[in-house]
Amino acid sequence: MYNNTNAAVLGVSVDSLFVLGKFKAEQNLNFPLLSDFNKAAAKAFGVLYETFPAFEMQGVSKRAAFVVDKAGVVRYAEVCPTPGDLPNFTAIQDCLASL
Repeated sequence: MYNNTNAAVLGVSVDSLFVLGKFKAEQNLNFPLLSDFNKAAAKAFGVLYETFPAFEMQGVSKRAAFVVDKAGVVRYAEVCPTPGDLPNFTAIQDCLASL
C-alpha cells in the first residue's frame, strides 16, 4: 500500500519479538515490526490503556497510526476509539502525498 511513497513503514506493538515474528510471517508483511515490549513508545505517544476495558488487563496499547516526517515532526496522528477499528488509510495516504 505504501511501497510507492517516499516513506518507511514500521509496525510497532507491545508484543514480544517472538509473537511479532510469527504474526509477520502469517500475514506475509513486507515491512518491519518493532517490539515496544517495555511500552516506552506507547507511553511517549499516549496510546497505552491505563486498564484495557474488556479484560481489565494492564500494558495494552491502543491501535493508532502516525506519520512522522524526516524532521521528526508528527504530521498525522490517529488513535482509534476501539481496538477493532482500523486507521483511516486514505487520510494517511493523503498526508504522505502532501510531504
